[in-house]
Amino acid sequence: MLFVADSAKDKISEIRSSGGIDKDFFVRVSVTSGGCSGLSYKMDFDNEDQPNDQIFEDNGIKVVTDLKSFLYLCNSTLEFSGGLNGKGFYFNNPNAARECGCGESFAV
Repeated sequence: MLFVADSAKDKISEIRSSGGIDKDFFVRVSVTSGGCSGLSYKMDFDNEDQPNDQIFEDNGIKVVTDLKSFLYLCNSTLEFSGGLNGKGFYFNNPNAARECGCGESFAV
């Protein structure tokens, strides 16, 4: 399962309304190679299903990921931190053995 915190839900809703993004679009998250710790998160809006998509809905937000990324993201929570020292969107990922200082990459 992938979870969505209230902070992320509120920011996603704000982005949708200000950017004119239709409710048919879902949040697609994935894990790619890169970053100072080896793996990086990627997040975008999408409206096309792909083979082997893993589909979750939490807190009114539909989140989709590919099967390979789900192995890294299982039981993670998408969160948002704003403000001057905020991280933006980030994952509270129990599978990460370590994260880089900026929180954009991780290792297992």
